[in-house]
Amino acid sequence: MNIQSAINKEVFIPCDERMLVAVEVRRRKRKRLSFLPTGAKGDYTTFICVSVTNTRPHQLLITKVKRFGGSSSFTRRSQWTVDQLRQVNGINPNKDSPEFNLVFDNAVDLWLASSSAEKCIFVQILYHACQIYWEGKAGKFINCQSKLTGAAGSTMGNVQRVNVVLRERGDRLTRAEDKTVELMHKTQQFADTAHKLALKFSK
Repeated sequence: MNIQSAINKEVFIPCDERMLVAVEVRRRKRKRLSFLPTGAKGDYTTFICVSVTNTRPHQLLITKVKRFGGSSSFTRRSQWTVDQLRQVNGINPNKDSPEFNLVFDNAVDLWLASSSAEKCIFVQILYHACQIYWEGKAGKFINCQSKLTGAAGSTMGNVQRVNVVLRERGDRLTRAEDKTVELMHKTQQFADTAHKLALKFSK
C-alpha cells in the first residue's frame, strides 16, 4: 500500500471522506536574521491533502496530516474548507519551483513540495475539484476559479513541459535502442561472414 492509500484509509475514510490528492511538503521558513537561533527540526513528515465528503452536499476540504518519526500512523492536524481558501501563490509559468503558499482566512502556510511537478499536480487537482464540487455554488465557484485559473493554467504549462521533456527523452532512448539493435544485427552478420570465411580457408 502506498502512502496516499494509507493516508486515505487511516485519516479520511473513517471520517466519511475521500482523499483526492496528497503532497509531501516541508515548511518554508521566512528569512530571519542569521544571529537569531533556529528551533530544532521536528521529527515528522507533513502532507497537505485535498479531500471531499461522501455526504451531500459535498464539501471540499484541505487538510494538514503529519506522520511522526518512529510511527507508521498518520495524524490529522489542521483542516480548512475551500471556502476559507483565499489565495494560492507560487505558480510562475516562467520558473519551475516547488514553493507555494496557501492563504486562508486565519492562516498563511508557506510550503516546499518534494518537486515542482508534485506541486503542479496538487494545484491542478485542487482546481479541477473546485470545478466539480462547487458546480452548484456559482458565486463561490467563480471566486475559486478566479484564484486558481492562473495557477492551473501555468500548472498545465509545467506539466506539458515535463511531458515534452519525457517524450523527447523517450525518443532519444528509442533511437539509441534502434541503433543498438542495428549494431547487434551488423555484428551478427560480421560474425557469420567471419565464420564462413574461417570454414572456407580451413579446408
